[in-house]
Amino acid sequence: MKLPEGPKHPAWLLRMQFTADPLGFLDKMSKRYGDVFTIASDSTPLVFVGNPQGMKQIFTNTTEIIASGELNEDAAPLVGKNGLLLLDGLRHRSRRKLLMPPLHGNRIRNYGQQICDLTEKVMSQLSIDKSFLAYPTVQKITLEVILNTLFGLHEGERYEKLRQVLSTLLNYARSPFVEIPLSFPFLQKDFGRWSPWGYFLHLWRQFDQLLYAEISDRRQQQNFSGHDVLSELIFTRNETGKLLTNEEIRDLFPSLLFGGRDASATAITWALYWVHRIPAVREQLLRELKSLGNSPDPMSIAQLPYLNAVCNEVLRIYPTQVVTFPRRVESPTELMDYKLSPGTVIFGCVYLTHQHENLYPQPKQFQPERFLERQYSPYEFLPFGGGARRCPGEALAMFELKLVLATILSHYQLALTDTKPEKPQPQGANYPPASGLKMVMIDRDASLTNDR
Repeated sequence: MKLPEGPKHPAWLLRMQFTADPLGFLDKMSKRYGDVFTIASDSTPLVFVGNPQGMKQIFTNTTEIIASGELNEDAAPLVGKNGLLLLDGLRHRSRRKLLMPPLHGNRIRNYGQQICDLTEKVMSQLSIDKSFLAYPTVQKITLEVILNTLFGLHEGERYEKLRQVLSTLLNYARSPFVEIPLSFPFLQKDFGRWSPWGYFLHLWRQFDQLLYAEISDRRQQQNFSGHDVLSELIFTRNETGKLLTNEEIRDLFPSLLFGGRDASATAITWALYWVHRIPAVREQLLRELKSLGNSPDPMSIAQLPYLNAVCNEVLRIYPTQVVTFPRRVESPTELMDYKLSPGTVIFGCVYLTHQHENLYPQPKQFQPERFLERQYSPYEFLPFGGGARRCPGEALAMFELKLVLATILSHYQLALTDTKPEKPQPQGANYPPASGLKMVMIDRDASLTNDR
């Protein structure tokens, strides 16, 4: 075995350093050891790969390097035992295939105007000249999008209850009361709803009750037709030809919920930060949006080249997946110039690939023009991961990022309230601005009007 170099410090100390500042830790390791390095973790070596050539080998060598769901067992309380993260083989391919139609292609066209309208619904509640935090505000938008596109709910008692439960559940799941027990499973004790872990389980049970009631109602409506993800799953069949059970449907949602609200909100918030921090970027975006005229079609907005470049650059600097799904070496194999033994765990480090100076000169600077001047391969730009474990909601997430950003810029004039640079702060798997991004609304319906 010939492992890449790496720090020799105790595993517990490295974990503490990583937990305190994950991105800073990765930057430090890369600067000292290069774009491939090893972190000792008890008896299991963890190899981090931030090299595009290495990324390609990880995603294409599916015989010796396996993306086993077993490696994500600690996440079962969050994503469910039948969630995509924990499934393997035929069941994983089948479940993933079921999710693809409502999250891709022509189907997402149906969501376009809804996303624009929901953005205006939330933004219109803000007051002129009163500061607000962009991140929680955008979380409200992405939660509304979830209720509409994933569950097909727009109004009514169940819609209101589900909105409240999901907001509380997703916020609580990011708290130390859940994150610490996830790292130390012996703390996962249910002493009733007034205990930390018990309350977490109570919130999941509330979600389950509401979801199962909605599934039951729709199953009884034989002529029910919906374009949302839930409707698709209720009436489709699994790999054995049978309808999915309520529990199988339920376990496909948690990863979509966390990604759909928090990962999307993180990307949109960073987009607002960069666009308003660099006036030239905002001005060029406004000119491009203006070229579409009044009330543009959402699909036309999504195809704008500079808007696409801006969103790509946002996801390059802080990708929605900092590291890929872990892979395990099943039989002796070579990765670049290294020889890896069975049991070695490999992480593709998306963040470091996106910081590679040979690919992205001056990587800390926000430069959307990169994506107008060059087309990057799936191993050089991969904000949603890669291979068989690539995020299934990628197309919808990108569509939502573009439409929310375009809607806000077109109808509201905002400004940052602080001139100091924003820094990312880890919240679960996401890295939103540490301050929540303080902004102020200067005017409504002014951005495009003032440019005419």
